[in-house]
Amino acid sequence: MTTFTELGVAPDIVEALAGKGIVDAFPIQEQTIPLALTGQDIIGQAKTGTGKTFGFGLPIIQRLGDDPAPGVKVLVVVPTRELCVQVTEDLELATSNRATKVVAIYGGKAYEGQIEAIKAGAQIVVGTPGRLLDLASQRLLDLGQVQEMVLDEADKMLDLGFLPDIEKLFAKTPAVRHTMLFSATMPGVIVALARRFMTKPIHIRATDPDEGLTQANIKHVVYRAHSLDKDEVIARILQAEGRGKTVIFTRTKRAAAKLVEELNDRGFNAAAVHGDLNQDQRERAMAAFKAGKKDILIATDVAARGIDVDDVTHVINHTIPDDDKTYLHRAGRTGRAGKTGIAVTFVDWDDLHKWALINRALEFGQPEPTETYSSSPHLYTDLDIPAGTKGRLKPAAAAPRAATAGRTEGERAPRGERASGDRAPRSRTRTRGGRPAGEGQTDASSQAPAASAGGEPVREPGTGTHDGHGHEHHDGNAAPRRRRRRRGGSRSGGQAPAAPQA
Repeated sequence: MTTFTELGVAPDIVEALAGKGIVDAFPIQEQTIPLALTGQDIIGQAKTGTGKTFGFGLPIIQRLGDDPAPGVKVLVVVPTRELCVQVTEDLELATSNRATKVVAIYGGKAYEGQIEAIKAGAQIVVGTPGRLLDLASQRLLDLGQVQEMVLDEADKMLDLGFLPDIEKLFAKTPAVRHTMLFSATMPGVIVALARRFMTKPIHIRATDPDEGLTQANIKHVVYRAHSLDKDEVIARILQAEGRGKTVIFTRTKRAAAKLVEELNDRGFNAAAVHGDLNQDQRERAMAAFKAGKKDILIATDVAARGIDVDDVTHVINHTIPDDDKTYLHRAGRTGRAGKTGIAVTFVDWDDLHKWALINRALEFGQPEPTETYSSSPHLYTDLDIPAGTKGRLKPAAAAPRAATAGRTEGERAPRGERASGDRAPRSRTRTRGGRPAGEGQTDASSQAPAASAGGEPVREPGTGTHDGHGHEHHDGNAAPRRRRRRRGGSRSGGQAPAAPQA
């Protein structure tokens, strides 16, 4: 392995990296750093997780000098907010022994803090295209003095439709500058972009030709699973031997929210990152995952390229990705920094055609995923799950009706003790004019009607039951008097209209 000192990196930067245990360079860094230090334009192509950030970050920091003048001199453009935060953290680490300041510019956060950092003289700006153009159009971000420009994950920016924004950003920077472009894949549009805005770039491809399309240090396991059993299977995989931090990808935001709730209910320590969360919530979840406070991160593809954590042991595709590129980016969250990893993919019956395309493109040689259930013996042997493992770490919450057990029928539970699904017996009391029926009357014995001479009960008005002629109601109140409407819409004190003359 080659050290950063041997590549010509300044001692203070080497010392800052060594403080975090980063001493040896990866292949992309070995090939990129010496050329970038000389100001050579570079197109760097390497798989995600191979150290591209330091490959372009260390040279641009060193080329700025030990104590650069205030003002934006370096612009690093990234496709997603999560990746913006990650790249900023790496550059802040490398500049920790220098006066150089780094600021992250991205949407979903308040403008004030970002604007203050720019006004304070930050020299390196890392940002997403939308917010960069927003601040530039308001003349709050001056790109006229940019000396170094980097496009990171250029193919992802193409997928997200940022190509017009990238061209506008290039137009706001000086024509003479040092430019580097990094991408995992090189579509024709990206190559054309490089030719337009770069000067005689050198194409560096840091891959092993014998490695194939997928990383050799990642074990790929593909199962055909039933949607109703999938959560149970995942819960058992999360108890595999040696399982560390785990990233679970879902297709939709709703599925991510549902799964994080389910796993937490089962006793696991999970967080979620998806589009329905605001930026602060997403950043807190990501920070908790990186710090180890949460060991399971459930995410949609929006976060796929911003999860740069070296100790992720498992990646689980709750739903199969749409294409082989997305699969590689998801699986690339594990097996980073030379470590091994496991990628587990669930294929629903309706998605077998998607797996056929991915299998063919990535040359897996597994056209039919293995049908798998939570009780399948091969699940335990494939993933080193201890025998007898169940998908729950803590007992299920007590049933809400358990508190009512033992009560006699009709016995009413206290208000705070009744479950939401229990109905207490209800007695209805009719009212008339806002007054409960029978109000002001004596007890039941005094309400009994007196008998007449003929033996028939004598009922006072308003005290008897309905007699069948509409005079009295069963609740003991007098029947309402029928009203007649006068012809022409007027009433005369409740009297009937006068009969016409003969």
